Amino acid sequence: MSYYRSFVMCFAVATGLLHADPAEKDRAPVEPQNLPAPDQGVPPSASPVKELDADRVQVGEVILNKKTREIRFPAEVNMRDGEILEFAIVHANGKIHESLLVTQVGAIDLNVAFKLLRYQESPEFYAEWERSGALSNRFPEVKPEVKEAARIDIGVEWQDEGKTRTAKINEWIAHGTTGETMPADPWVYGGSMVYKGSYLAQSTGDIAAIFITNAALINYSGKDNKSDEVWFPFPKRVPAEGTKVTVIITPHKKSAEKQ
Repeated sequence: MSYYRSFVMCFAVATGLLHADPAEKDRAPVEPQNLPAPDQGVPPSASPVKELDADRVQVGEVILNKKTREIRFPAEVNMRDGEILEFAIVHANGKIHESLLVTQVGAIDLNVAFKLLRYQESPEFYAEWERSGALSNRFPEVKPEVKEAARIDIGVEWQDEGKTRTAKINEWIAHGTTGETMPADPWVYGGSMVYKGSYLAQSTGDIAAIFITNAALINYSGKDNKSDEVWFPFPKRVPAEGTKVTVIITPHKKSAEKQ
């Protein structure tokens, strides 16, 4: 199969056309109860694909590296003080009132990048449904090797007085009670879900959620990811609002103490 045919297949998977469960089409998406839907949806993606060199491919504004499995895309600081965070990253048309970063990049382009780099989806944080259509307290059983393959780290890179700075996105988030930095637990690529023919991560703009939701492309795996009142920006570390950053996604690297 040619590279571009592979891309078309990946694009179809990314938009839910190949793995959608017909039984899901009329189910309501799982959303934090206090979050309104975006005022306007994120438009579907039809981004061009371009090979930059032997290792790098560009999908819209997303650049992926086939050798390192790194994904890079532009964003900017949305808030740095005082507001509760339920998301680390959302699309600019999404729930920006509760997100640390915003981006113009759509979830479909990001999902294509994940597919092309052969990341595996882990639906471990997506609650299963009862026959009545209500959510249960059950979650899918996921094989350990799939969980491991879905775990990622999210970093940020930005310019500060002519110097390139980097940080893990966890370092920009603080616990509201303890004041401590969010633990460097991995983020999980779950892939989102399809609802009434719509790929939810694209239509809602939910890219990386701290407070877990089925709509998000990525969810945080650490403690307190089921609370919407815990996490805040770390004001002494987060640059000024509007600061341009590059988000960098890489396979999760276990810390020495966890190995």
